[in-house]
Parts: sequence; structure tokens; C-alpha cells
Amino acid sequence: MYIITGNKGFVGQNLSKYLKEKKKITIGVSRKPDNFEVAYSKFNLLLLNQSKGVIHLAGKAHDLKKTSEDSEYFEVNTELTKTLFDQFLKSECEVFIYMSSVKAAADVVDGILIEDVTPNPVTVYGKSKLAAENYILSKEIPQGKRVYILRPCMIHGPNNKGNLNLLYSFVSKGIPYPFGKYENKRSFVSVENLCFVINELIDNTNIESGVYNVADNESLSTKDLVKIMGEVTNKPAKILKTPKFLVNTLAKLGDILPLPINSERLQKLTENYVVSNQKIKNQIEKELPLSAEKGIEKTIASF
Repeated sequence: MYIITGNKGFVGQNLSKYLKEKKKITIGVSRKPDNFEVAYSKFNLLLLNQSKGVIHLAGKAHDLKKTSEDSEYFEVNTELTKTLFDQFLKSECEVFIYMSSVKAAADVVDGILIEDVTPNPVTVYGKSKLAAENYILSKEIPQGKRVYILRPCMIHGPNNKGNLNLLYSFVSKGIPYPFGKYENKRSFVSVENLCFVINELIDNTNIESGVYNVADNESLSTKDLVKIMGEVTNKPAKILKTPKFLVNTLAKLGDILPLPINSERLQKLTENYVVSNQKIKNQIEKELPLSAEKGIEKTIASF
């Protein structure tokens, strides 16, 4: 049996289904404001001793609207993780997988992000994830146990638009993509590839405990994404090479006025954020099920 915290979330639902197809029994705990701490209190030694592994997905996601208190991130992402991990260490449970984020390592990537970079998170979300990582890494792992910290990059999959939504709105409405002057590359991970990695970590006792980035093999430019969306929706993408000074001026106006683009959105659409998955691939010694392009195609086809 495997415990999945946050089983009602996007990744949790997909992982529960994936593991069921692999003939694994799972028990889920959902994070809701009124019952999360109560649910965590149920993680007694009896339950953990009956389980082979814990996949800890539950957490407070990055609040793009910036309405959350900083303390909420540390209460959920850090303190509750520490509580669950302490219980795991005391139990007979064998595997602990913590879903962190690349944002625990860096908000800006110069070159390619690898696991041994010195972490420097800027957001409170990233800092709360890193604090949980540091706590886990500070503990001695008993013999017979395995502990994995996963840092996925931007996760996507069928029925989850996420940060692809703004791009999709451009393409689906036939609006030209105006940022053709910008050249960038960024990494994504399909939820199918993420579930594959988690299942391999569960099954393969030879994989060393540690921190692992999770990403698709290939990185894509935003223009690549726009073209893929156009092909999937049968609406050929229109890419305009608007002068950068004009785009930057509009973005600054968008910081004040309710425009479709502002400085933050422009950065997200045009920044470089390439993540290496070589460390986890070397350990798994298998190829990921989906290419980056095929994964994006499956996601877009579900919109």
C-alpha cells in the first residue's frame, strides 16, 4: 500500500490512476483548510507500518494573485512536511518521496539547472519548499529506507491549462502571438512522465536517495509552443516580430492598466528556464514515455 498526500490535486489524481494501473494499492489524504491537520494526525505508526511508501504531494502552491500570508506557506509546505517525515523515520515504511519544485533551487536560470546548484529561491513559495528539503536532508536515513526529493519544472497534462492558458487564448482566438522577436528555451514535464518517474522510484531499490530534477528530455521555446498549439487546434499560429521596445512599453502599461500583458507575464513567456533531467535518467536507466512535444500535444488536445 502507498500513501498519497494531496491525492485530490492534479498530480495526485493522475498518480493515483497511474499506480492503480500498475496494480498498486493507494490511500489518499487531501489537503483542505478545515481538515488537513486532522488528516495528518491520522498518520500514526500503525498506518505507516502497513504502507510501503509515502508520496507527499500536498502543499500550498505559488499564489500568483499574491493574497496569501507568508506564514501559510511555511505552515503547509514546511512544518507539515517535517511532521510527516518524522513519522516516516520512526515507522517501518520504506520509501518517502517529497514533491518539491525547481523554484526551491532558482527563480532565474543562467544556462542549465542541475541538482548541485546552490539554492537561491526568491519567492516565499520556493523558500518554504527549500526549508522542507533542508530538514529532510539534515536527517540520517535509517538502513532499509529510501528518501527522494523531486524538483519538477512546470507540470502540465490533459485538462490542466495552468500557465499555458494565456498562450492558448492567443492561438485559439486567432490572435497573433506578438513576441516573435524573443528567443528562449524552457523545460516542462508532462504529468505522465512525472508519474513514470515516481513509479520507478518506488519499484527500483537501486536508485540512490537524494535530490532529483524532473523534466522532459527536450526544452521548448515559447514560439515552439505556439506552433504546436496551432497545429493541434487546426488554427495556424501567427507570430509577429513586434519590436522589443514596443512590447516592453506595453508590458509596463499593463502593470498599471488591465491589459492582457504585463511585466510579469512577459517575463514568464519569454524567459529561459532549462532544467537537466540527466541525473534521474542515469539512475532509472530507461527512456521517458513521452517527448516534450508529444506531451504538449496531449495537453492542448484536452483543452
